[in-house]
Amino acid sequence: MALLGNLRHRPVRRLVQLYLGLALYGVSMALMIRSHLGLDPWDVFHQGLAELTGLSFGTVTIGVGALVLLLWIPLRQRPGLGTVSNVVVIGLVVDATLALLPAGGPLSVRIAMLISGIVANGAATALYLGARLGPGPRDGLMTGYVARRPGRSIRLVRTVIEVTVLALGWLLGGTVGPGTVVYALAIGPLAQFFIPLFAVPEDSAPDSAAPPPDSAAPPPAAATPAAPAG
Repeated sequence: MALLGNLRHRPVRRLVQLYLGLALYGVSMALMIRSHLGLDPWDVFHQGLAELTGLSFGTVTIGVGALVLLLWIPLRQRPGLGTVSNVVVIGLVVDATLALLPAGGPLSVRIAMLISGIVANGAATALYLGARLGPGPRDGLMTGYVARRPGRSIRLVRTVIEVTVLALGWLLGGTVGPGTVVYALAIGPLAQFFIPLFAVPEDSAPDSAAPPPDSAAPPPAAATPAAPAG
């Protein structure tokens, strides 16, 4: 099996798409944070940890991503370039964007921030997944767990993990609000809409090891015994 994130096929487009998606993801997180109307479950957890530790939101995001990536080891998951980049780039971008975005504002502006953030998050998810350079560490944790335990439902595993981090984040002081519910309802349809638009097609080049289609096949050897299976 080829290594995840093989860059032989359309490398420029895939790298540009990956880092554009990760940067947009960080911006979308900052927009939702500044709306003060609720965050997605993982960001509620990140915000709660930031409140507890005094670290910046982006620093906590990077730290949690790195710890989650360590959990891939017993699951025998193989990270790609996109996985490692996800851990670092999103945290740096969200801190930079938060430094530029003003806090507060009228409710109408905050609602616009929330909606823009959720739509941008769906597009960003499709961009970096469509580059096929590796999933984010949190998504890989879910899919890796299900791959090791085929009888489990990925929907159930994802729900359990996200409800757990949401509850922990809320107890730590993270923002849960109407935006949390809107995100939960909207992110699936948004991702389903955007993913076909940004998915990089698979490499359809024929296997270089295969003989040309018009090459003559060698004549069969007479009375050659078949090799034993095994």
